[in-house]
Amino acid sequence: MLKRKIVLGFAAALTASAALVTVAQARDLTVVSWGGAYQDAQKKVYFEPFKKAAGVAMNDESWDGGIGVLRAKVQGGAATWDLVQVESDELAVGCEEGLFEKLDYSKIGGESAYMPPSVNPCGVGAIVYDFVLGYDKDKLKDAPNGWADFFDTKKIPGKRALRQGPKTTLEIALMADGVAPKDVYKVLATDEGVERAFKKLDTIKGDLVWWKAGAQPPQLLASGEVAMTSVYNGRIDTANKKEKKNFGMVWDGALFTLDSWVILKGSPNKDAAYKFLDFAGKAENQSKLSENIAYGTSNKDAAALIPAAVLKDLPTAPDNIKNAVEINVAFWLENIDRLTERFNKWAAK
Repeated sequence: MLKRKIVLGFAAALTASAALVTVAQARDLTVVSWGGAYQDAQKKVYFEPFKKAAGVAMNDESWDGGIGVLRAKVQGGAATWDLVQVESDELAVGCEEGLFEKLDYSKIGGESAYMPPSVNPCGVGAIVYDFVLGYDKDKLKDAPNGWADFFDTKKIPGKRALRQGPKTTLEIALMADGVAPKDVYKVLATDEGVERAFKKLDTIKGDLVWWKAGAQPPQLLASGEVAMTSVYNGRIDTANKKEKKNFGMVWDGALFTLDSWVILKGSPNKDAAYKFLDFAGKAENQSKLSENIAYGTSNKDAAALIPAAVLKDLPTAPDNIKNAVEINVAFWLENIDRLTERFNKWAAK
């Protein structure tokens, strides 16, 4: 009898202990984004209004990216994050590795509410941004019309800058050589297409400057070191608004990609996470984000609610996106090592 009481007492203690652990694990919804001016805009448009409207306790943190960080959070069993904004390659790898919850789109407005590239089994699009052709209107008498002009040093003399590495560089070279934006990856998937891209790059190799950090292209334009550059559209917009520059952008043949929201596998706050995604996914809320920072958003109806003066400078404006190319994540996950090696050998010659 005594032995039975001891066993029952021990079981009760374990139950109480488990309950304490469960309480300890209960925490506020934690949303993670990229910091800086972008997260400031998110706080103003998404985070604070959501907390008030939904009555949900929420914290926000920032990170610098990296699939290894997410692996450690999920596989370590001590994830303190619920919703994270990720880049396209992190979305693809994390989804394949089971790091993210599969999304129930019926809880966030349905798949049809979003632009098709924004819909993924493991994530929903957050922002759209572009690599565009940038130039200084004060320095160029004749504005470039597209990537073909970027490669025409007779028409527009001077140095030009591209992002160091094969990604975006090879796509740009093919479009400059006459490949239609919609056919870029079909051509690049062939050995002949790769040769064609490098052959086109050969024609301006002596006039190329390479950039790595997103802050560099506007600096290269401002200093006059280059006549034109590939550049993130948001950097041009920021330079024009905050530094009073007179930079121009060419949207034709722009390369766009998007960041997505994911729910980390095993999140204890899935219900609250879905409420946030539903809030942040609504057209009326996404339109406000674009008014605060020059990024496009994923809801199909958001563009119609954005003032025309703001819309014309966004990647998702109908006129800007109609001839843009979505960066093919699957292609680059499969080919990045091979083509980086090829690019480095070419650049070193």
